Amino acid sequence: MYTTYHLSSAEEVPNIVEAIISAHKSKAITITVEEDEEDELTEEQKHILDERLAEDEDDYLTAEEVINQLKSEYGL
Repeated sequence: MYTTYHLSSAEEVPNIVEAIISAHKSKAITITVEEDEEDELTEEQKHILDERLAEDEDDYLTAEEVINQLKSEYGL
């Protein structure tokens, strides 16, 4: 069984310990701590964004143009 607790900061850990003890009692458990990195871009993502920023704006399509192309090509 997996239970995931999402905390807004590490300061909330003491509050969650009692909930874990209550839920799992004397069963063996494994705790994995993973730092939330949702707001950070990887180097690859940064590189892709930089490439996109360097593209000629005259080649851009509006959302409406893209939708029309999809409808035309795939009947969406």
